[in-house]
Amino acid sequence: MKQSEQSPREHATVPAVPHSAFSTRHSPLCTPGEHRLSRRKLLGGAALAGAAAAGGSLGLGSLLAAAETGAIKKKHKQVLFVWIDGGMSQFESWDPKPNTQFGGPFRAIPTSVPGIQISELMPHSAKQMHHLSLVRGMCTKDNAHSSGVGRIQRGDPKNRGVVYPFFGSAVANFLGQGPSGLPPYVWIKPGSGGFIYQDAGFLGPKYGALAFGDGKPPENLLRSERVAPADDDLRNMLRRKANERFAAAHPAEPVEAMDFVYDTARELMKRGDLFDEANFSARDKERYGDTEFGRHMLLGRKMLEAGVTFVKVNSYGWDTHGDNFNGHANLLPKFDRAFASIVEDLAERGMLDDVLVICLSEFGRTPRINGHVGRDHFPEAWSLVTTGTGIRRGVTVGKTNELGTYVSGDEYDIGHLFHTWFAALGIDSKAVEYDNHGQPLPLAHDDCFPIKELLA
Repeated sequence: MKQSEQSPREHATVPAVPHSAFSTRHSPLCTPGEHRLSRRKLLGGAALAGAAAAGGSLGLGSLLAAAETGAIKKKHKQVLFVWIDGGMSQFESWDPKPNTQFGGPFRAIPTSVPGIQISELMPHSAKQMHHLSLVRGMCTKDNAHSSGVGRIQRGDPKNRGVVYPFFGSAVANFLGQGPSGLPPYVWIKPGSGGFIYQDAGFLGPKYGALAFGDGKPPENLLRSERVAPADDDLRNMLRRKANERFAAAHPAEPVEAMDFVYDTARELMKRGDLFDEANFSARDKERYGDTEFGRHMLLGRKMLEAGVTFVKVNSYGWDTHGDNFNGHANLLPKFDRAFASIVEDLAERGMLDDVLVICLSEFGRTPRINGHVGRDHFPEAWSLVTTGTGIRRGVTVGKTNELGTYVSGDEYDIGHLFHTWFAALGIDSKAVEYDNHGQPLPLAHDDCFPIKELLA
C-alpha cells in the first residue's frame, strides 16, 4: 500500500494479544507491485478516451434494447459501490468469532436484528443491520491483490479472450446516465484522479470511470472567464458538426465516445456545488466523521442525490499483514461511522429502494495469526455486505464454521453475486447478453446463478 495515499495512521489501543493464543505462521508481506493494478496511476483527459475508443466496442446490442423495454426505464436505478482495498478482516467486522482459537481480542455485539451479531468495532452499523444483508459464505479463488481486484470487480466470467468491464462500467452501459446528464460512473478515491477508460474493457472508453482524486473535481472544470457562455455554445456546436462530418466516413464509436465525454463534462461544469464542502452541513460532517473516508462517503451521497448512476468510493490501507488488531481498531471506526450514516440517510430519503449498495474487498483475511501479529490473504471464507433495491434486508446468507476456517454449507463465488446484483437492478443476467461487435458474451459466469435468499 502506498503510504502517500493514506492519512497519517493513528494507532488505537487494544487489549494485548499473547502470541500463545493463536497458531502462527510466517507469510511474506506484500510487495508494492502486488498493489499496482488496484492503485495504478490514473490517466487523465478526454483525449485518451477518444483515442482508445478506436479499438473498443461500445457493446450496446441486446443490453441497450433490454433497457429500452424493461422496468428499469420506469425509475432510474443507481449503485453505491464501497471498495475496501487490501482485504477487510471478516473476524474483526461482519463475522466475528470471539473466544475461539482465531477470534482475536474483540467482542461480538448484538444488532438491530435479533440473532445477528457483528464486531464491537462497528456499533453504528449494528444499529443499521435491519437495512443490511450479510453474505458470510464467500469462497473465491484468488489471493493476490494484483489479479484479485480485477477478478472481483469484473465478476470473474469465463475466459473468452476479451477484457470484461468492471461492474461500474457494466452498470453505466446498461442503465445509462439517467435524467441527470452527469457522468454515469464516478470514482471517489484518495490520490490522483482522471478518466479511467481501462475499467470499461471491451465496452469501450465511453463507459470508463471518472475518478475524483482526493474527492476533488477535475482540473479546469470551470469555464474560463474569457469565454462567454454563448461563445462556448457555438464552439460546442461547431465541434458536433465536425464530428458528424468525420463520423460519416469513419467508424462512429470514437466520435460517440468523444461527444459523450464532452457533453457529460459540460453537465458536470454546471454542478461545481457538489464539491463545495461548505454545502455539507455540520451535522453531516460530524456523523460521517472528519476523516478522508467520511468526507468521500458524504460526497458519494451528494453524487447519488444528484443522479449519478454508479458511485464507487474507495478506502485504502486494509492489508494488515502486520499489527492486524491495532490496524482494524484504527480503520473500522472510521468506516463504521461513514458507512452507517450513508445507509441511514439513503433509507430516510427513500433512496434505498432504488439504490443498490455493495461493500466488499478482494478477499478476507486468514484465521491464523502470522509472526507479525497480522492476518494474511484469505479468499476461502469471507464476508461482504449489500442492501438496497431488490435486496432482502436484515438477513445473513451462508455461514462459516465455528473457527472461521471454511464455509459451512453453500459457497458463493463472486459470479453468484454478479448474477444477484444484476437481478436486483432488474437485469436478467441469464437472458441478456453483451454484444461485443457481434460476439455474444454472458454478463456473469455461466456456472453461477443468482442467490435467491438475497433477492427481495
